[in-house]
Amino acid sequence: MSWLIRSILPLLLGCALAWSFAPDEGQAQAPPDSSATTEQSCSFGMAKGDPTHQCQVPIPAGCVIARFPGTDKPWTTISKAGRTFCTFDQKGTDWKTRITGQCTRCDSGHCTGQFMVRFECAKP
Repeated sequence: MSWLIRSILPLLLGCALAWSFAPDEGQAQAPPDSSATTEQSCSFGMAKGDPTHQCQVPIPAGCVIARFPGTDKPWTTISKAGRTFCTFDQKGTDWKTRITGQCTRCDSGHCTGQFMVRFECAKP
């Protein structure tokens, strides 16, 4: 066992020495003109046979819908479980004053729907 310690010890000391001389890493900071982002969501659960269900994603004051990077599409995520289809309701969503998520009838033991939207908000 002592041969193992003698063979590993120089390696460990070398790594410790190299680490002690490593330059300090600065913390990443956002550029001064960037906007803050936040995410809001709404979610619900349904039992088997429950009809179409909707929920409203709240829009925070002073915020606008963020665009998915590199596109002009709203930055959103829809998650669901069970046999249902979920989407943003085109008639109930204008992306400025109201955002409505909607899932179809639940055709399994239970279903869930969650609608998440990312916003860009002005710095206070």
